[in-house]
Amino acid sequence: MNVDLIRLTNVKKTYNTGVTAIRDLNLRITKGDFVFIIGATGCGKSTLIKMLYREEKPTAGQILVGGIDVGKLRNGKVYKIRRKIGVVFQDFKLLEKSTVFENVAFALEIFGIPKDEIHAKVVKALDLVGLKDKITSYPDQLSGGQQQRVAIARAIVNGPKLLICDEPTGNLDKETSKEIMAVLNEINKLGTTIIMVTHDIDIVKEMDKRVIELDSGRVLNDFERGTYR
Repeated sequence: MNVDLIRLTNVKKTYNTGVTAIRDLNLRITKGDFVFIIGATGCGKSTLIKMLYREEKPTAGQILVGGIDVGKLRNGKVYKIRRKIGVVFQDFKLLEKSTVFENVAFALEIFGIPKDEIHAKVVKALDLVGLKDKITSYPDQLSGGQQQRVAIARAIVNGPKLLICDEPTGNLDKETSKEIMAVLNEINKLGTTIIMVTHDIDIVKEMDKRVIELDSGRVLNDFERGTYR
């Protein structure tokens, strides 16, 4: 039985500038799914994912993530949803003067997790992304692909139900991009739902996942797994 992790109903987002980025959007994403979000620049991709982790609030409609009405969350309660979501960006956003371990551990320290538990979780996350041997390295000692793996480890270290990836391969070459996608695929196989925004259509075709194409803030096409060509 498929269970919805995310459900958007009649969602609209208009910015203070008067620009409407999302128009009457209806969308359902089930637990454990891997979904690509594609579309031309300005189609609403970034706005959509920002609303999912509550960086932006919808102007109208309802967004449910794990049963939580994200749009109605008060600012002081946003942490309730953030603890359930990991986010990976195009730029790695690593702390340059901190080791790989410290960069990943930081995501747990802000939630007050005990030190012994932090160590176990960080080692497990780094092992999953293939960087257990780089635990004492600094970001400037790593390749771009390795830095993105650290960013992924940081995003999944707390065991989120949902991982949102915003152009995670945008700054990487083709081979490194494939390696990152292999890591994300393994994370998905472990049960984490993944939503990935990308402009790289080659990756989308190779991965053979569900593909949602946006246009002017609406769903233009929703390709079920294996049907996007």
